[in-house]
Amino acid sequence: MNLSNGLRVSSVAGLLALASGVGFGAQLSSDARSAIPYDVQQMVVVDYRVMQNSPVAMQLRGQVMPPELKQLEESLQKAGLNDNHDLDQLAFVLYRTTPGGEEVQTVGVAQGQFPVQDVLANFRKQRLKPTVVRGTNIYPLGATGMSVVFLDESTMVFGGLPSVKKALDVRDGLAQGFLTNNSMMDAMKSVDSQPLWSILDQKGTQTMMKQVFGQMGQMAGSVSDFDTVKKLLVDSWYSMDFQHGVQFDLAVQSTDNFAVATISSLLNAAVLYKKMSGTDSEKMALDGARVSSSGGRLNIHFGASDDQFQALLKSDMFQSMVH
Repeated sequence: MNLSNGLRVSSVAGLLALASGVGFGAQLSSDARSAIPYDVQQMVVVDYRVMQNSPVAMQLRGQVMPPELKQLEESLQKAGLNDNHDLDQLAFVLYRTTPGGEEVQTVGVAQGQFPVQDVLANFRKQRLKPTVVRGTNIYPLGATGMSVVFLDESTMVFGGLPSVKKALDVRDGLAQGFLTNNSMMDAMKSVDSQPLWSILDQKGTQTMMKQVFGQMGQMAGSVSDFDTVKKLLVDSWYSMDFQHGVQFDLAVQSTDNFAVATISSLLNAAVLYKKMSGTDSEKMALDGARVSSSGGRLNIHFGASDDQFQALLKSDMFQSMVH
């Protein structure tokens, strides 16, 4: 099972993700954090409950939600879990299997008030055979290729079986966990009061920003210009809400003022280029884009009305970002 496409969608390459906000924050509990592996490349956290309050957000969610998550929802519903009432927050974590390595896996963590005994009874009724790890049962989820484990009545971990086992190793102190990753913990503090937020480490930031240039239709040479400064990027974080139209804010941290000034100039040129070459809906949407740099930090803000955003959902630019 591979949820990396879901993370790529949420990572913005320009604008977007899966949720809404009405003033609540999608903060992870200590139990949820304690099961996340150390070497996080990207984490996306969404307040699932308040998402129901925004028709635009639900429209976006339906359009970009990866098939694996739809299958997960269907399997959990069959097992007796009502995602509309039982689920509060969802976190998707892309992490490296070895420190500094290239291989990555995805694990999901859900928070809510789950009818655990009812769900487990349904698993047993379906004669699902669990994998037992140190006395904890991990159950397969039908044809999805995913597995699920309840850490308690408010925390659920799901993903491929190796990823779920890794989460249990972290929880049980047998593997290094996210709570000791000081740089990513600091990045999280900048955004975790928002209804949707994400943090990315250096590799995740470099990948995301390179996608941004490609997806914005930037003129020839800009990607190579970015390659000369990308190593100076440290990490990044973004948040998004739908309380007053669509509001998206991204911050990219660097060790060098010149690097962020260079990227800011390239992105402003990309926005200008897209305003001239894009469709009417893309041009209108990009009128709400602002790019600036200060103190070694690149700041990107995007704002659009509900109508503008709905038009953008149908545009070729948006389609290229989410597929």
